Amino acid sequence: QVQLVESGGGLVQTGGSLRLSCGFSAKILENDTMDWYRQAPGKQREIVGLIFGSGNSYYADSVKGRFTISRDNAKRTLWLQMNSLKPEDTAVYYCHVFQKPNHYWGQGTQVTVSS
Repeated sequence: QVQLVESGGGLVQTGGSLRLSCGFSAKILENDTMDWYRQAPGKQREIVGLIFGSGNSYYADSVKGRFTISRDNAKRTLWLQMNSLKPEDTAVYYCHVFQKPNHYWGQGTQVTVSS
């Protein structure tokens, strides 16, 4: 069974940092691409960034240069390091993996950035 469990959210001031973690089960393979998404109130869920099994990563323009995704397959953990946070980064953050034909999501963790 694929399981994803996020943690690390919280309340932070503008300009601050947070690191989110996503623990994943052994069913997720080293070559699986893993993603971070977020959903702000009243808005659609959007991708924040992704990391391939190779370690290459890509980011949405809105977070490029501020957020970094990393993973440690041995520790079965995916991270999202968020720096220089802005109020518009306030959202519920989800980790995600797609294994054909299924999408798997964690339960989400709330990030609130105060101005």
